Order: sequence, then structure tokens, then C-alpha cells
Amino acid sequence: MLPEQFLARMKCILGEEYQDFLESSEKPPWQSLRINRLKGGGEPERNLKASMEPVPWNDDGYYYKEEARPGKHPFHEAGVYYIQEASAMLPAVYLDAKPGEIILDLCAAPGGKSTQIAGAMGGRGLLVCNEIHPGRAKILSENIERMGIRNAVVTSHEPEVLAERFPGYFDKILVDAPCSGEGMFRKNGEAVFQWSPENVTMCAKRQKSILESASSMLKDGGRIVYSTCTFSTEENEENIGWFLERHPEFFIEEPGERPGPENISGIMPGLTAFGKAKTKGIENTVRLWPHKVKGEGHFLASLKKQGEGGFSCSGGERGMPEKDCALWLEFQRRYLRTELHGIYISFGSQLYLLPEEAPSLKGLKVLRPGLHLGTMKKDRFEPAHALALAIRAEDAVLRYDLSAAEAAKYLAGYALPVSAPEHTQQSGQAMPAKNASTQKEKGWYLITVEGYSLGWGKHSDGIMKNHYPKGLRK
Repeated sequence: MLPEQFLARMKCILGEEYQDFLESSEKPPWQSLRINRLKGGGEPERNLKASMEPVPWNDDGYYYKEEARPGKHPFHEAGVYYIQEASAMLPAVYLDAKPGEIILDLCAAPGGKSTQIAGAMGGRGLLVCNEIHPGRAKILSENIERMGIRNAVVTSHEPEVLAERFPGYFDKILVDAPCSGEGMFRKNGEAVFQWSPENVTMCAKRQKSILESASSMLKDGGRIVYSTCTFSTEENEENIGWFLERHPEFFIEEPGERPGPENISGIMPGLTAFGKAKTKGIENTVRLWPHKVKGEGHFLASLKKQGEGGFSCSGGERGMPEKDCALWLEFQRRYLRTELHGIYISFGSQLYLLPEEAPSLKGLKVLRPGLHLGTMKKDRFEPAHALALAIRAEDAVLRYDLSAAEAAKYLAGYALPVSAPEHTQQSGQAMPAKNASTQKEKGWYLITVEGYSLGWGKHSDGIMKNHYPKGLRK
């Protein structure tokens, strides 16, 4: 049951469309996913053996039927796609990330929009993904790893802390602000019980503070995309009006100036009839309504900062000399057909690779400083799971390919013998090496599922040891 005060608000906003909105709230939510460009996501219809319909505002997005169960398929663990609500794909489309840019996702958990941005960047440039809540930041970091992202740094700070550290630093910033969640009531029943007018007011106040911090971190000529998944004008149009009054150096981009889809049915202009929502250009903000599109409620504004380009703060990360990474370099030479470039840093025995554009991370709370390469032990290098997910099948010298059924057993830690009765398989056992023509050599093999990287295995004495992380086994 939706709160009466909320319904009264919606009736005031929607007028004649109110009944259509009510009827949409009783319908089941749409199910959708977004393929991962970094993995070369291919054809989801073929891969999942299910009929899919494209999301009109995102070339990588698809609606699927519940029976497809993509979250249960090994492709999910391989990062081939990200299960993401369709409307939530739109803000990153408007951000229009490009390879080589320096981008901040300021309120990034759980990572849907971050991973979408990373896909558009193609592994080039720097993506800083921030989340203030440690538990949610951990989930964000895990999703960054699963999607095979090399050029991301995950931090956990209040926006104002980052603002002090990175004045005028970023080319583009996404502010997917924490909100009252009205647009997700159909998908998230808990949000209904948490709603109140007081919570709307509190969210609007917090969003103003976040926008202030974001504005100081943006280069001249840069873009902020502000988005929420709520209907309230206080958190949407009125907040944008407030921000523009304080920051005349910003303006709302018009359809012909901004990136993003045009003339798609259901993508509506912002509301102009409420309080400070009468700000010039407010009609150039964007709303998605669940009674008009196959998706949930969303709002966004594309805010451009005047100027011709700013500066980046000095003091880049220095990193380790290559001589201290000899074990890794030998692993790379022997097992990879590609060279990974960047800045080497270590945390104890753990070796990471930062993008070359990365600033100094000293003093920051960092959960993921770039790509986790692996562990440097006394006389050997053990590759990280993140490294396996960040490379493609063709990047590996040695490869062990599995069917979807075999991959499910690999993910569970079970043996995957070439020919053995089912009852002989036990969780945690090694799996015999197969494909003898290509797998005679001892050492590390990239485990793939139908061509997509999934993890590591190590061949020794005729068996392939399962190195899928125990904490991730299903």
C-alpha cells in the first residue's frame, strides 16, 4: 500500500495521468540487463538461449523474461553482463564517457552506472568510484572486479573530503544522488516503508551538499549529470534550480547540445510548474515515468560548466620500480599475450596496477587501487582472480575452456573430469586437464566459459587445480 501523502503528491504532479500511474504501480517490474563492452558481450539472446528485447535508450541494454534467470548463468560470474534496471542505464548514456577521460562517479554503489561508464571508457583513462558507506563500497569493489575493469579506483569518503583533494580535476562527474527512492517503489517494497515527507526534505538537503562538492571538482567545460530515482520535485527540478542560482557558471544542456537519445517515446521533459523549478531551461531536464516507459521512475539533468577546459591537480602516484616487480613481469611474459601498462603499487605482498593518469592515493581510504594483479611470494607470483576477469581469452597463452554446465561445477569448486561418473566428483577436488593438444604444458591456465574469462586453474602432473576463490564459490 503506497503512503497516502505520497499519492496526494503524485496526484498534484500528474493530474490526468494519475490513474495511469496508479495502474502501472500494480504491474510487475520490467527485468533488464546490460552487456559488458569490456568482455565483448556478444549476443545475449544466443548466449542465454532466451528471447530479449532491446532497451531503446541504451544499445547495450536488453529486457529479459524472468525464466531466463541470467543471474544463475555462469556468464554472470564472468562479467558478461550486469543485471540493471533499464531506466537506471540512462544517466550514464547522458554522461557520455570517452576513452582517456578522468571521470568521477561520486555516489557509485552498487556499481551499475560505474561499470557502464567503464565500458564506454574502454579501459583508457581514470575512473574514480566513490561510496561513503563501507559495506556498500565493498559491494561496489566486487562488481568492479567481476566486470573486469582495469582503470578504476574505488574510494570511500564524504564528497567534501574528495572536493578538498581534487579541485577542478575531473572531466565529467556522475552524481546519482541518494534519494527517497519513490521511483523504485514497484521494485523495492522496503523503500515504501521508509518514505515520509521528512525523509524527502532530508534527502533534498543532502543532495544539495553533494552537488556543491561535485561542482568544485569539475574542470571548466566539464559536465555533471545529476540523477535520482525519485519523483519529488524537491529532489529534482527544485534542487537543480537552487544549484543554478548559486552557480551561474553552469547551465542545463539543451537536447541539441547534450548527448543522449532523442525522440524516444516516454522520455519526458522536466516539470516547470513547481517552486524554483521555474528556472530557465528546467524543461531540458529529463524524466522517465513508469506509466510511459518499460522501466522505473528516474530524473536527470545534464549540467555543463562554462569554460574551455581546466587543470588537473599535481602530485601523481609514483609507484614501484619495475625491478621490484620481477616476479610479475616474468608471469606476464610467460602466460599473457598482452602487456599491461600502468603504475605498480603494493600493499604488503599484493601487487596492483594503477592507470597512468592516477593521482597520488596517499591519505585516501582506497578499497581497490586499480587492477589487482596478484600476490608476490618469495619465489613465485600467484595471479589474482581480478586479473583473470580483466583479460580476454585471446590474451592468455594457456587456456582451459568449459561449457556452461562444466563452468557451474567449476564455480562450486567441484572437479570437472573429462570422463568420469558424476558421483565421483567432490567439492574442492582438482580437475584433470583436458584438450591435450593445447594443455600439455604445466602452469597457469585461464579458465573460460564458452570463450569468456572466468578464473584461474593450475596444471600440474596431469591435473588442473581449481583456483576459483573459495569465498565466491556457489
